[in-house]
Amino acid sequence: QVQLVESGGGLVQAGGSLRLSCAASGRTFSTYVMGWFRQAPGKEREFVAAISWSGATTYYADSVKGRFFISRDNAKNTVYLQMNSLKPEDTAVYYCAARRESRLRVELYEYDYWGQGTQVTVSS
Repeated sequence: QVQLVESGGGLVQAGGSLRLSCAASGRTFSTYVMGWFRQAPGKEREFVAAISWSGATTYYADSVKGRFFISRDNAKNTVYLQMNSLKPEDTAVYYCAARRESRLRVELYEYDYWGQGTQVTVSS
């Protein structure tokens, strides 16, 4: 079992930056693919970014490519999402997720564990 706790959300002006963190429990964190998803009001949850167990491979949604960067520190059991050049349309609850299998995936159902989410609000 893996427990995930997100932090780092908040209110920021358009053009600003935030760094989200996701702390994971369990000794097998370093073997999981980790992903970030988000859900805006009235919309479905969508994929944002994913990272392989080693950190060598990353994948991004087109909407955040070049602005958001995912990374991980396996020694600290933590995955990060650095968000730059934020836009009002980035406003959402951001969720961290863990996947037991080794291949990066973008579908929600491919992930086995989820955090509770952290709110990110970008004002114009």
